[in-house]
Amino acid sequence: MRKLFLIFSLSLFFNFIWENLHSFFYANYMGGKITEFILFRASLVDAVIITIISLPFIYIAGLSLREKGSLIILIGILVSTLIELYAIHTGRWAYNEYMPIIPILGVGLTPAIQLGFIGYFSYIIAMKNRKT
Repeated sequence: MRKLFLIFSLSLFFNFIWENLHSFFYANYMGGKITEFILFRASLVDAVIITIISLPFIYIAGLSLREKGSLIILIGILVSTLIELYAIHTGRWAYNEYMPIIPILGVGLTPAIQLGFIGYFSYIIAMKNRKT
């Protein structure tokens, strides 16, 4: 349980920083201004998603830490990309001209890699922490 809480806490912290750093790549959120509350709420949802993605890897034996980390990156990028595709196609948010776009997919690069990389770092830090 402590490992899950640590993964959640770390991913919330890292996601809030990430959201603030790449928020200037967005034109709007649901047609309005992007506020700190919106960024915090997005960070909270992302932390929950990362915790859920990490959950089975805490209890699955037989895979190395490196293999588990690689799977978390892959699953996180897949989930992020699906979220972005949905959000862009439903008008939930819009990118501005500064967002680097992944060709063919048409989604932003920074949001597409966010859950994978933050999930990986949160998971690795939590699993290497001897107190949990």
